[in-house]
Amino acid sequence: MGRTLFFYGSLRYRPLLEIVLGPDRSERPIRAAVLEGYAARAVKEGPFPTLLMQQGACAEGLVVSELSDEDIARLDFYEGGFDYDLVPVTLKSGEAAEVYVSPPGRWTALAPWDLGVWGDAWGEMSCHAAREVMGYFGQRTAAQVAVMFPQIRARAWSRVLAGRQTSGQVVFEGALDIKRQHRAYAGFFALDEITLRHERFDGSMSEVLQRSYFVGCDAALVLPYDPVRDRVLMIEQMRVGPFGRGDPEIWHLEPIAGRIDPGETPEQTAHREAFEEAGVQLDRLETVARCYASPGNATDFFHIFVGLTALPDGVEGIHGLPAEAEDIRSRVISFEHFLEMAEDQRTANTPLALLAYWLAHHRTRLRS
Repeated sequence: MGRTLFFYGSLRYRPLLEIVLGPDRSERPIRAAVLEGYAARAVKEGPFPTLLMQQGACAEGLVVSELSDEDIARLDFYEGGFDYDLVPVTLKSGEAAEVYVSPPGRWTALAPWDLGVWGDAWGEMSCHAAREVMGYFGQRTAAQVAVMFPQIRARAWSRVLAGRQTSGQVVFEGALDIKRQHRAYAGFFALDEITLRHERFDGSMSEVLQRSYFVGCDAALVLPYDPVRDRVLMIEQMRVGPFGRGDPEIWHLEPIAGRIDPGETPEQTAHREAFEEAGVQLDRLETVARCYASPGNATDFFHIFVGLTALPDGVEGIHGLPAEAEDIRSRVISFEHFLEMAEDQRTANTPLALLAYWLAHHRTRLRS
């Protein structure tokens, strides 16, 4: 007959439940149910709920029955990384079931959890994240995936952002025939290998192609600019890219930049990173570009801004978050010096060069 589970949280969201159980699994009996004496509460640590014992409360949810050992193994894998374990309960209907609960004190409980509100804000991202998580089923442990989960969520949020805005280019809309897609490596970053055919401009299909691409995240980049003093702020830090290339200059100048965290807009990230990496409060943002860093081999997408602010003498310093092992020094230079660096090919950073020429074009307007 299989086992019966009660779901009170994000797995009540049917698209997410189907991803976790697997697309090739036969339909299970699913119905609404209530668990008395418990309350589902949102938690401070993430967009998911916890279940607390509470006299007089009721937790609404779904009951899924006839779950196989394989189903339970997939559910345990998905839930195990979040310290949720199965315990027996009796539903309001009198039916015996099991439910995933976390140890007391594991999460900081907040207001009552609302499935509709959660679905609007986090449903799409959670489905993207679950597809990656379940892709590791049978390959990694739940504990290993839990360590990776902040990066998994960031990659998922980038997919959400990708669906919200297009560049508006008038380009060829050809067909793709995906033969195989494989996650060759996953850690802080990821690498995918893909086998495909694509439609050619003459309408024929290409031969079968083998390609690889680096899977990063959307990032916000911002160059603080003081239009009164006519100066900019850049940051300097150690970079492994130049090291890997064999460049003798390992510390590089660049704009302030940071990964867009799940739930953030690019603009919010730009303001946050400006304060974290340089101690600067931005007054307003000017959008410079929204673009791929290297579309031939990477998913990295940049949201680039100029941030108007005051940059008085003494604003320079050493900043960064110790928790992220950041050691960042800020440097303020005149716009004239900044443009000279770009003209002399001394920026060595594509977004920084782009910012120099954008600012040269818009500087008069900003200073007025």
